[in-house]
Amino acid sequence: HTRSLCDWSSDVCSSDLTSLLLKRPVTVKVVVTPRWKEEAQQQLQLQISQLDEQSEQLDFQGQRAITELKQQSISPPGPQVTQQIDNIQIQVNQQKSQNLERKNQFLQQIQWIQSLKPGEEVVQAQMESFFRVEKGDNLIEKLNVEILLRDGIVEEIRGNI
Repeated sequence: HTRSLCDWSSDVCSSDLTSLLLKRPVTVKVVVTPRWKEEAQQQLQLQISQLDEQSEQLDFQGQRAITELKQQSISPPGPQVTQQIDNIQIQVNQQKSQNLERKNQFLQQIQWIQSLKPGEEVVQAQMESFFRVEKGDNLIEKLNVEILLRDGIVEEIRGNI
């Protein structure tokens, strides 16, 4: 015989289900305060400093690798060694270019943060949470949930929990 609506292994029939546990996105917003602006800018400045250090390290490591290649090869270096040197320089320059792009993005974010007015709400993150949905619930309302933070403290939870 067939088992159309029932899962016999768990002895639960679809007609017996009263609710489901689902996952939903939760938007985390922050209220702009002087403290938040300062902390956000400090965090971005730290990331910029780390990118600058990475770029310096890339230069150093690239030059060291090139020097070792030149020392191990005959003089003048053959076409294979010249190609390896070129490849190292290309890799270093590509990574430094990516770092520079990220640094510029961080600088733009700092400018944007500086332009924000106290009391404005900005999206800081997306998270996920589980929620129970039952027959008759408004799913759209249950999906729209926000958490509002002020200096790291939950000030408000918006939506149908």
